Amino acid sequence: MRLKSCHSFHDFRRMAKARLPGPIFDYIDGGADDEVTYRRNTTAFERCDLVPNVLRGVGEIDMSVTVMGQRLALPVYCSPTALQRLFHHQGERAVAAAAGKYGTMFGVSSLGTVSLEEARRISGGPQVYQFYFHKDRGLNRAMMARAKEAGIEVMMLTVDSITGGNRERDKRTGFSIPFRLTLAGMMQFALKPAWAINYLTHESFTLPQLDGHVDLGGGALSISRYFTEMLDPSLSWDDVAAMVRDWGGQFCLKGVMSVEDARRAVEIGCTGIILSNHGGRQLDGSRTAFDQLAEIVDAVGDRIDVIMDGGVQRGTHVLKALSLGAKAVGLGRYYLFPLVAAGQAGVERALDLMRTEIERDMRLMGCASIDQLTRANLRFS
Repeated sequence: MRLKSCHSFHDFRRMAKARLPGPIFDYIDGGADDEVTYRRNTTAFERCDLVPNVLRGVGEIDMSVTVMGQRLALPVYCSPTALQRLFHHQGERAVAAAAGKYGTMFGVSSLGTVSLEEARRISGGPQVYQFYFHKDRGLNRAMMARAKEAGIEVMMLTVDSITGGNRERDKRTGFSIPFRLTLAGMMQFALKPAWAINYLTHESFTLPQLDGHVDLGGGALSISRYFTEMLDPSLSWDDVAAMVRDWGGQFCLKGVMSVEDARRAVEIGCTGIILSNHGGRQLDGSRTAFDQLAEIVDAVGDRIDVIMDGGVQRGTHVLKALSLGAKAVGLGRYYLFPLVAAGQAGVERALDLMRTEIERDMRLMGCASIDQLTRANLRFS
């Protein structure tokens, strides 16, 4: 399968599965427990129908949005994800370059494999830092200071991961960071020699945001152990309020799902919230961000920018979320599978397909700009 033959998320996923060893593919593809929430994140969109208007004289299409003070040429952005250079040697470098080319926002994770500073040099677009709150408060302060010095526009604190989800696919494969080839897993890697060649002939990946704070050299640190042992489960609203004050700029919480929490985020001075269940990777059986979107927009949408991510695979999914009041939509697996398949070229193709779909679908909806998308154009079954 070649890149030019990929026309959808599903094509990119098949191509990624053909190229990645099983344990790494399952890390990207999997969710928690029975993966019910993971599946519902996408099927939730199927219960919502679009009602188009015709004869609206749609000429030029304006897909731009402003979210948390950042002007984006597209209403979607590349949400921060961990360990990208394990999937493809270009990793976050490819995502930063592609996002810059398409005029949208991207993020680097605390578990990113490229430094904040390097990513900042690659892209001129707005950059998010996805922050995990560690037990080591000194580490937290140092990471925030570094982000500010690097010119990060938006601080994004993930609040739904104070302990690791039960990701059984990872338990079965022994996925860990840094990745250690085991005898039991050799066969899966032997079947994918191209990945092994790519991995072994490029620089070893590190976790630059955690350099000097986390020793990964003495053995494999599992993803679950990282969350369980290093992150602070006592994280409270008071801690977050202090972070908001210290940061002094655009600050969003990722993983907010209740109206009560959304209102609290407004009270402590956050400028954005991201409705997310972490791609179905944390609490299985939790509500989908799309299903919860209208309720939270109605409660706080006039006081804070409400964003959502989870399960987005099509331009129509994006239009449905925007019509409910989301200011922008985050993409995760949608760009990760293309990254696996073809590096920067893959991410660019994915963003180009999404841009084309959104533009075409807006024309078919009779909308020339994002602000013309409203709930009047939706029906729920």
